[in-house]
Amino acid sequence: MSSYWQGKRCWLIGASTGIGAACAKALDDQGAKIALTARNPDKLEQLASQLGNEPLICPADVTQTEQLQKAYTVIKQHWGGLDLLLFLAGTYQAARSWDLDPTLARQAMTTNYLGAVDAVHAVLGDLLTAGQGQIVLTSSVAGLRGLPQSLYYGPSKAALTHLAEVLHLDLEDKGIKVQVIHPGFVATPLTAHNDFPMPNLISPEQAAREILRGMQGNHFEIHFPRAFTRKLKLLRCLPYRWYFSLVHRSTGL
Repeated sequence: MSSYWQGKRCWLIGASTGIGAACAKALDDQGAKIALTARNPDKLEQLASQLGNEPLICPADVTQTEQLQKAYTVIKQHWGGLDLLLFLAGTYQAARSWDLDPTLARQAMTTNYLGAVDAVHAVLGDLLTAGQGQIVLTSSVAGLRGLPQSLYYGPSKAALTHLAEVLHLDLEDKGIKVQVIHPGFVATPLTAHNDFPMPNLISPEQAAREILRGMQGNHFEIHFPRAFTRKLKLLRCLPYRWYFSLVHRSTGL
């Protein structure tokens, strides 16, 4: 058991399934105090029954600002404050440009980006007052550069990565550690609908191990599996004409 997590007050948003549930179990195993937030109370109760330490269950829809604020109020009442905000909530739907639907674009942006903004806003004042804390936002390698079938998801995750970069620049000197997670393909309910090959696919448990290791470190970016994410990160360095050609050839789209 790592002493880093022992007794740390951790709020996990998007914790009911997939990477979120795996992170909750991993942090619980390390002795952290866990607050679980997601839309479905039944799934949160089911997850809580699998944890050794009794977590706080704080249901909330990340698209509803007042629900997130209420969840954090409950956490403050029980713990008096927070050490870690880990935002894992997200929505994904594969789509091509000729199927563009502004409603679906807004839904993706509201969940994947504005939900994180509201969560950060809920806790930031207290973290600044305390002069310490940690904010970790889960983006995606799909946000690093435009990719086929990522019509809604990619732009919302690009915005989230940009937010994390700005927060890091502003808050590092205030004692608040800000990090961004760029996962590759992880076997979750979101990726289960993909009808295309997912190279270097890993389990949620493998992802959780990478995330905990990264959160203990001092690097701004946490990315995995590296055999895949390093290739995506290199695409950012290519001129557009090379980049577009390579993506077309490698995806067949």
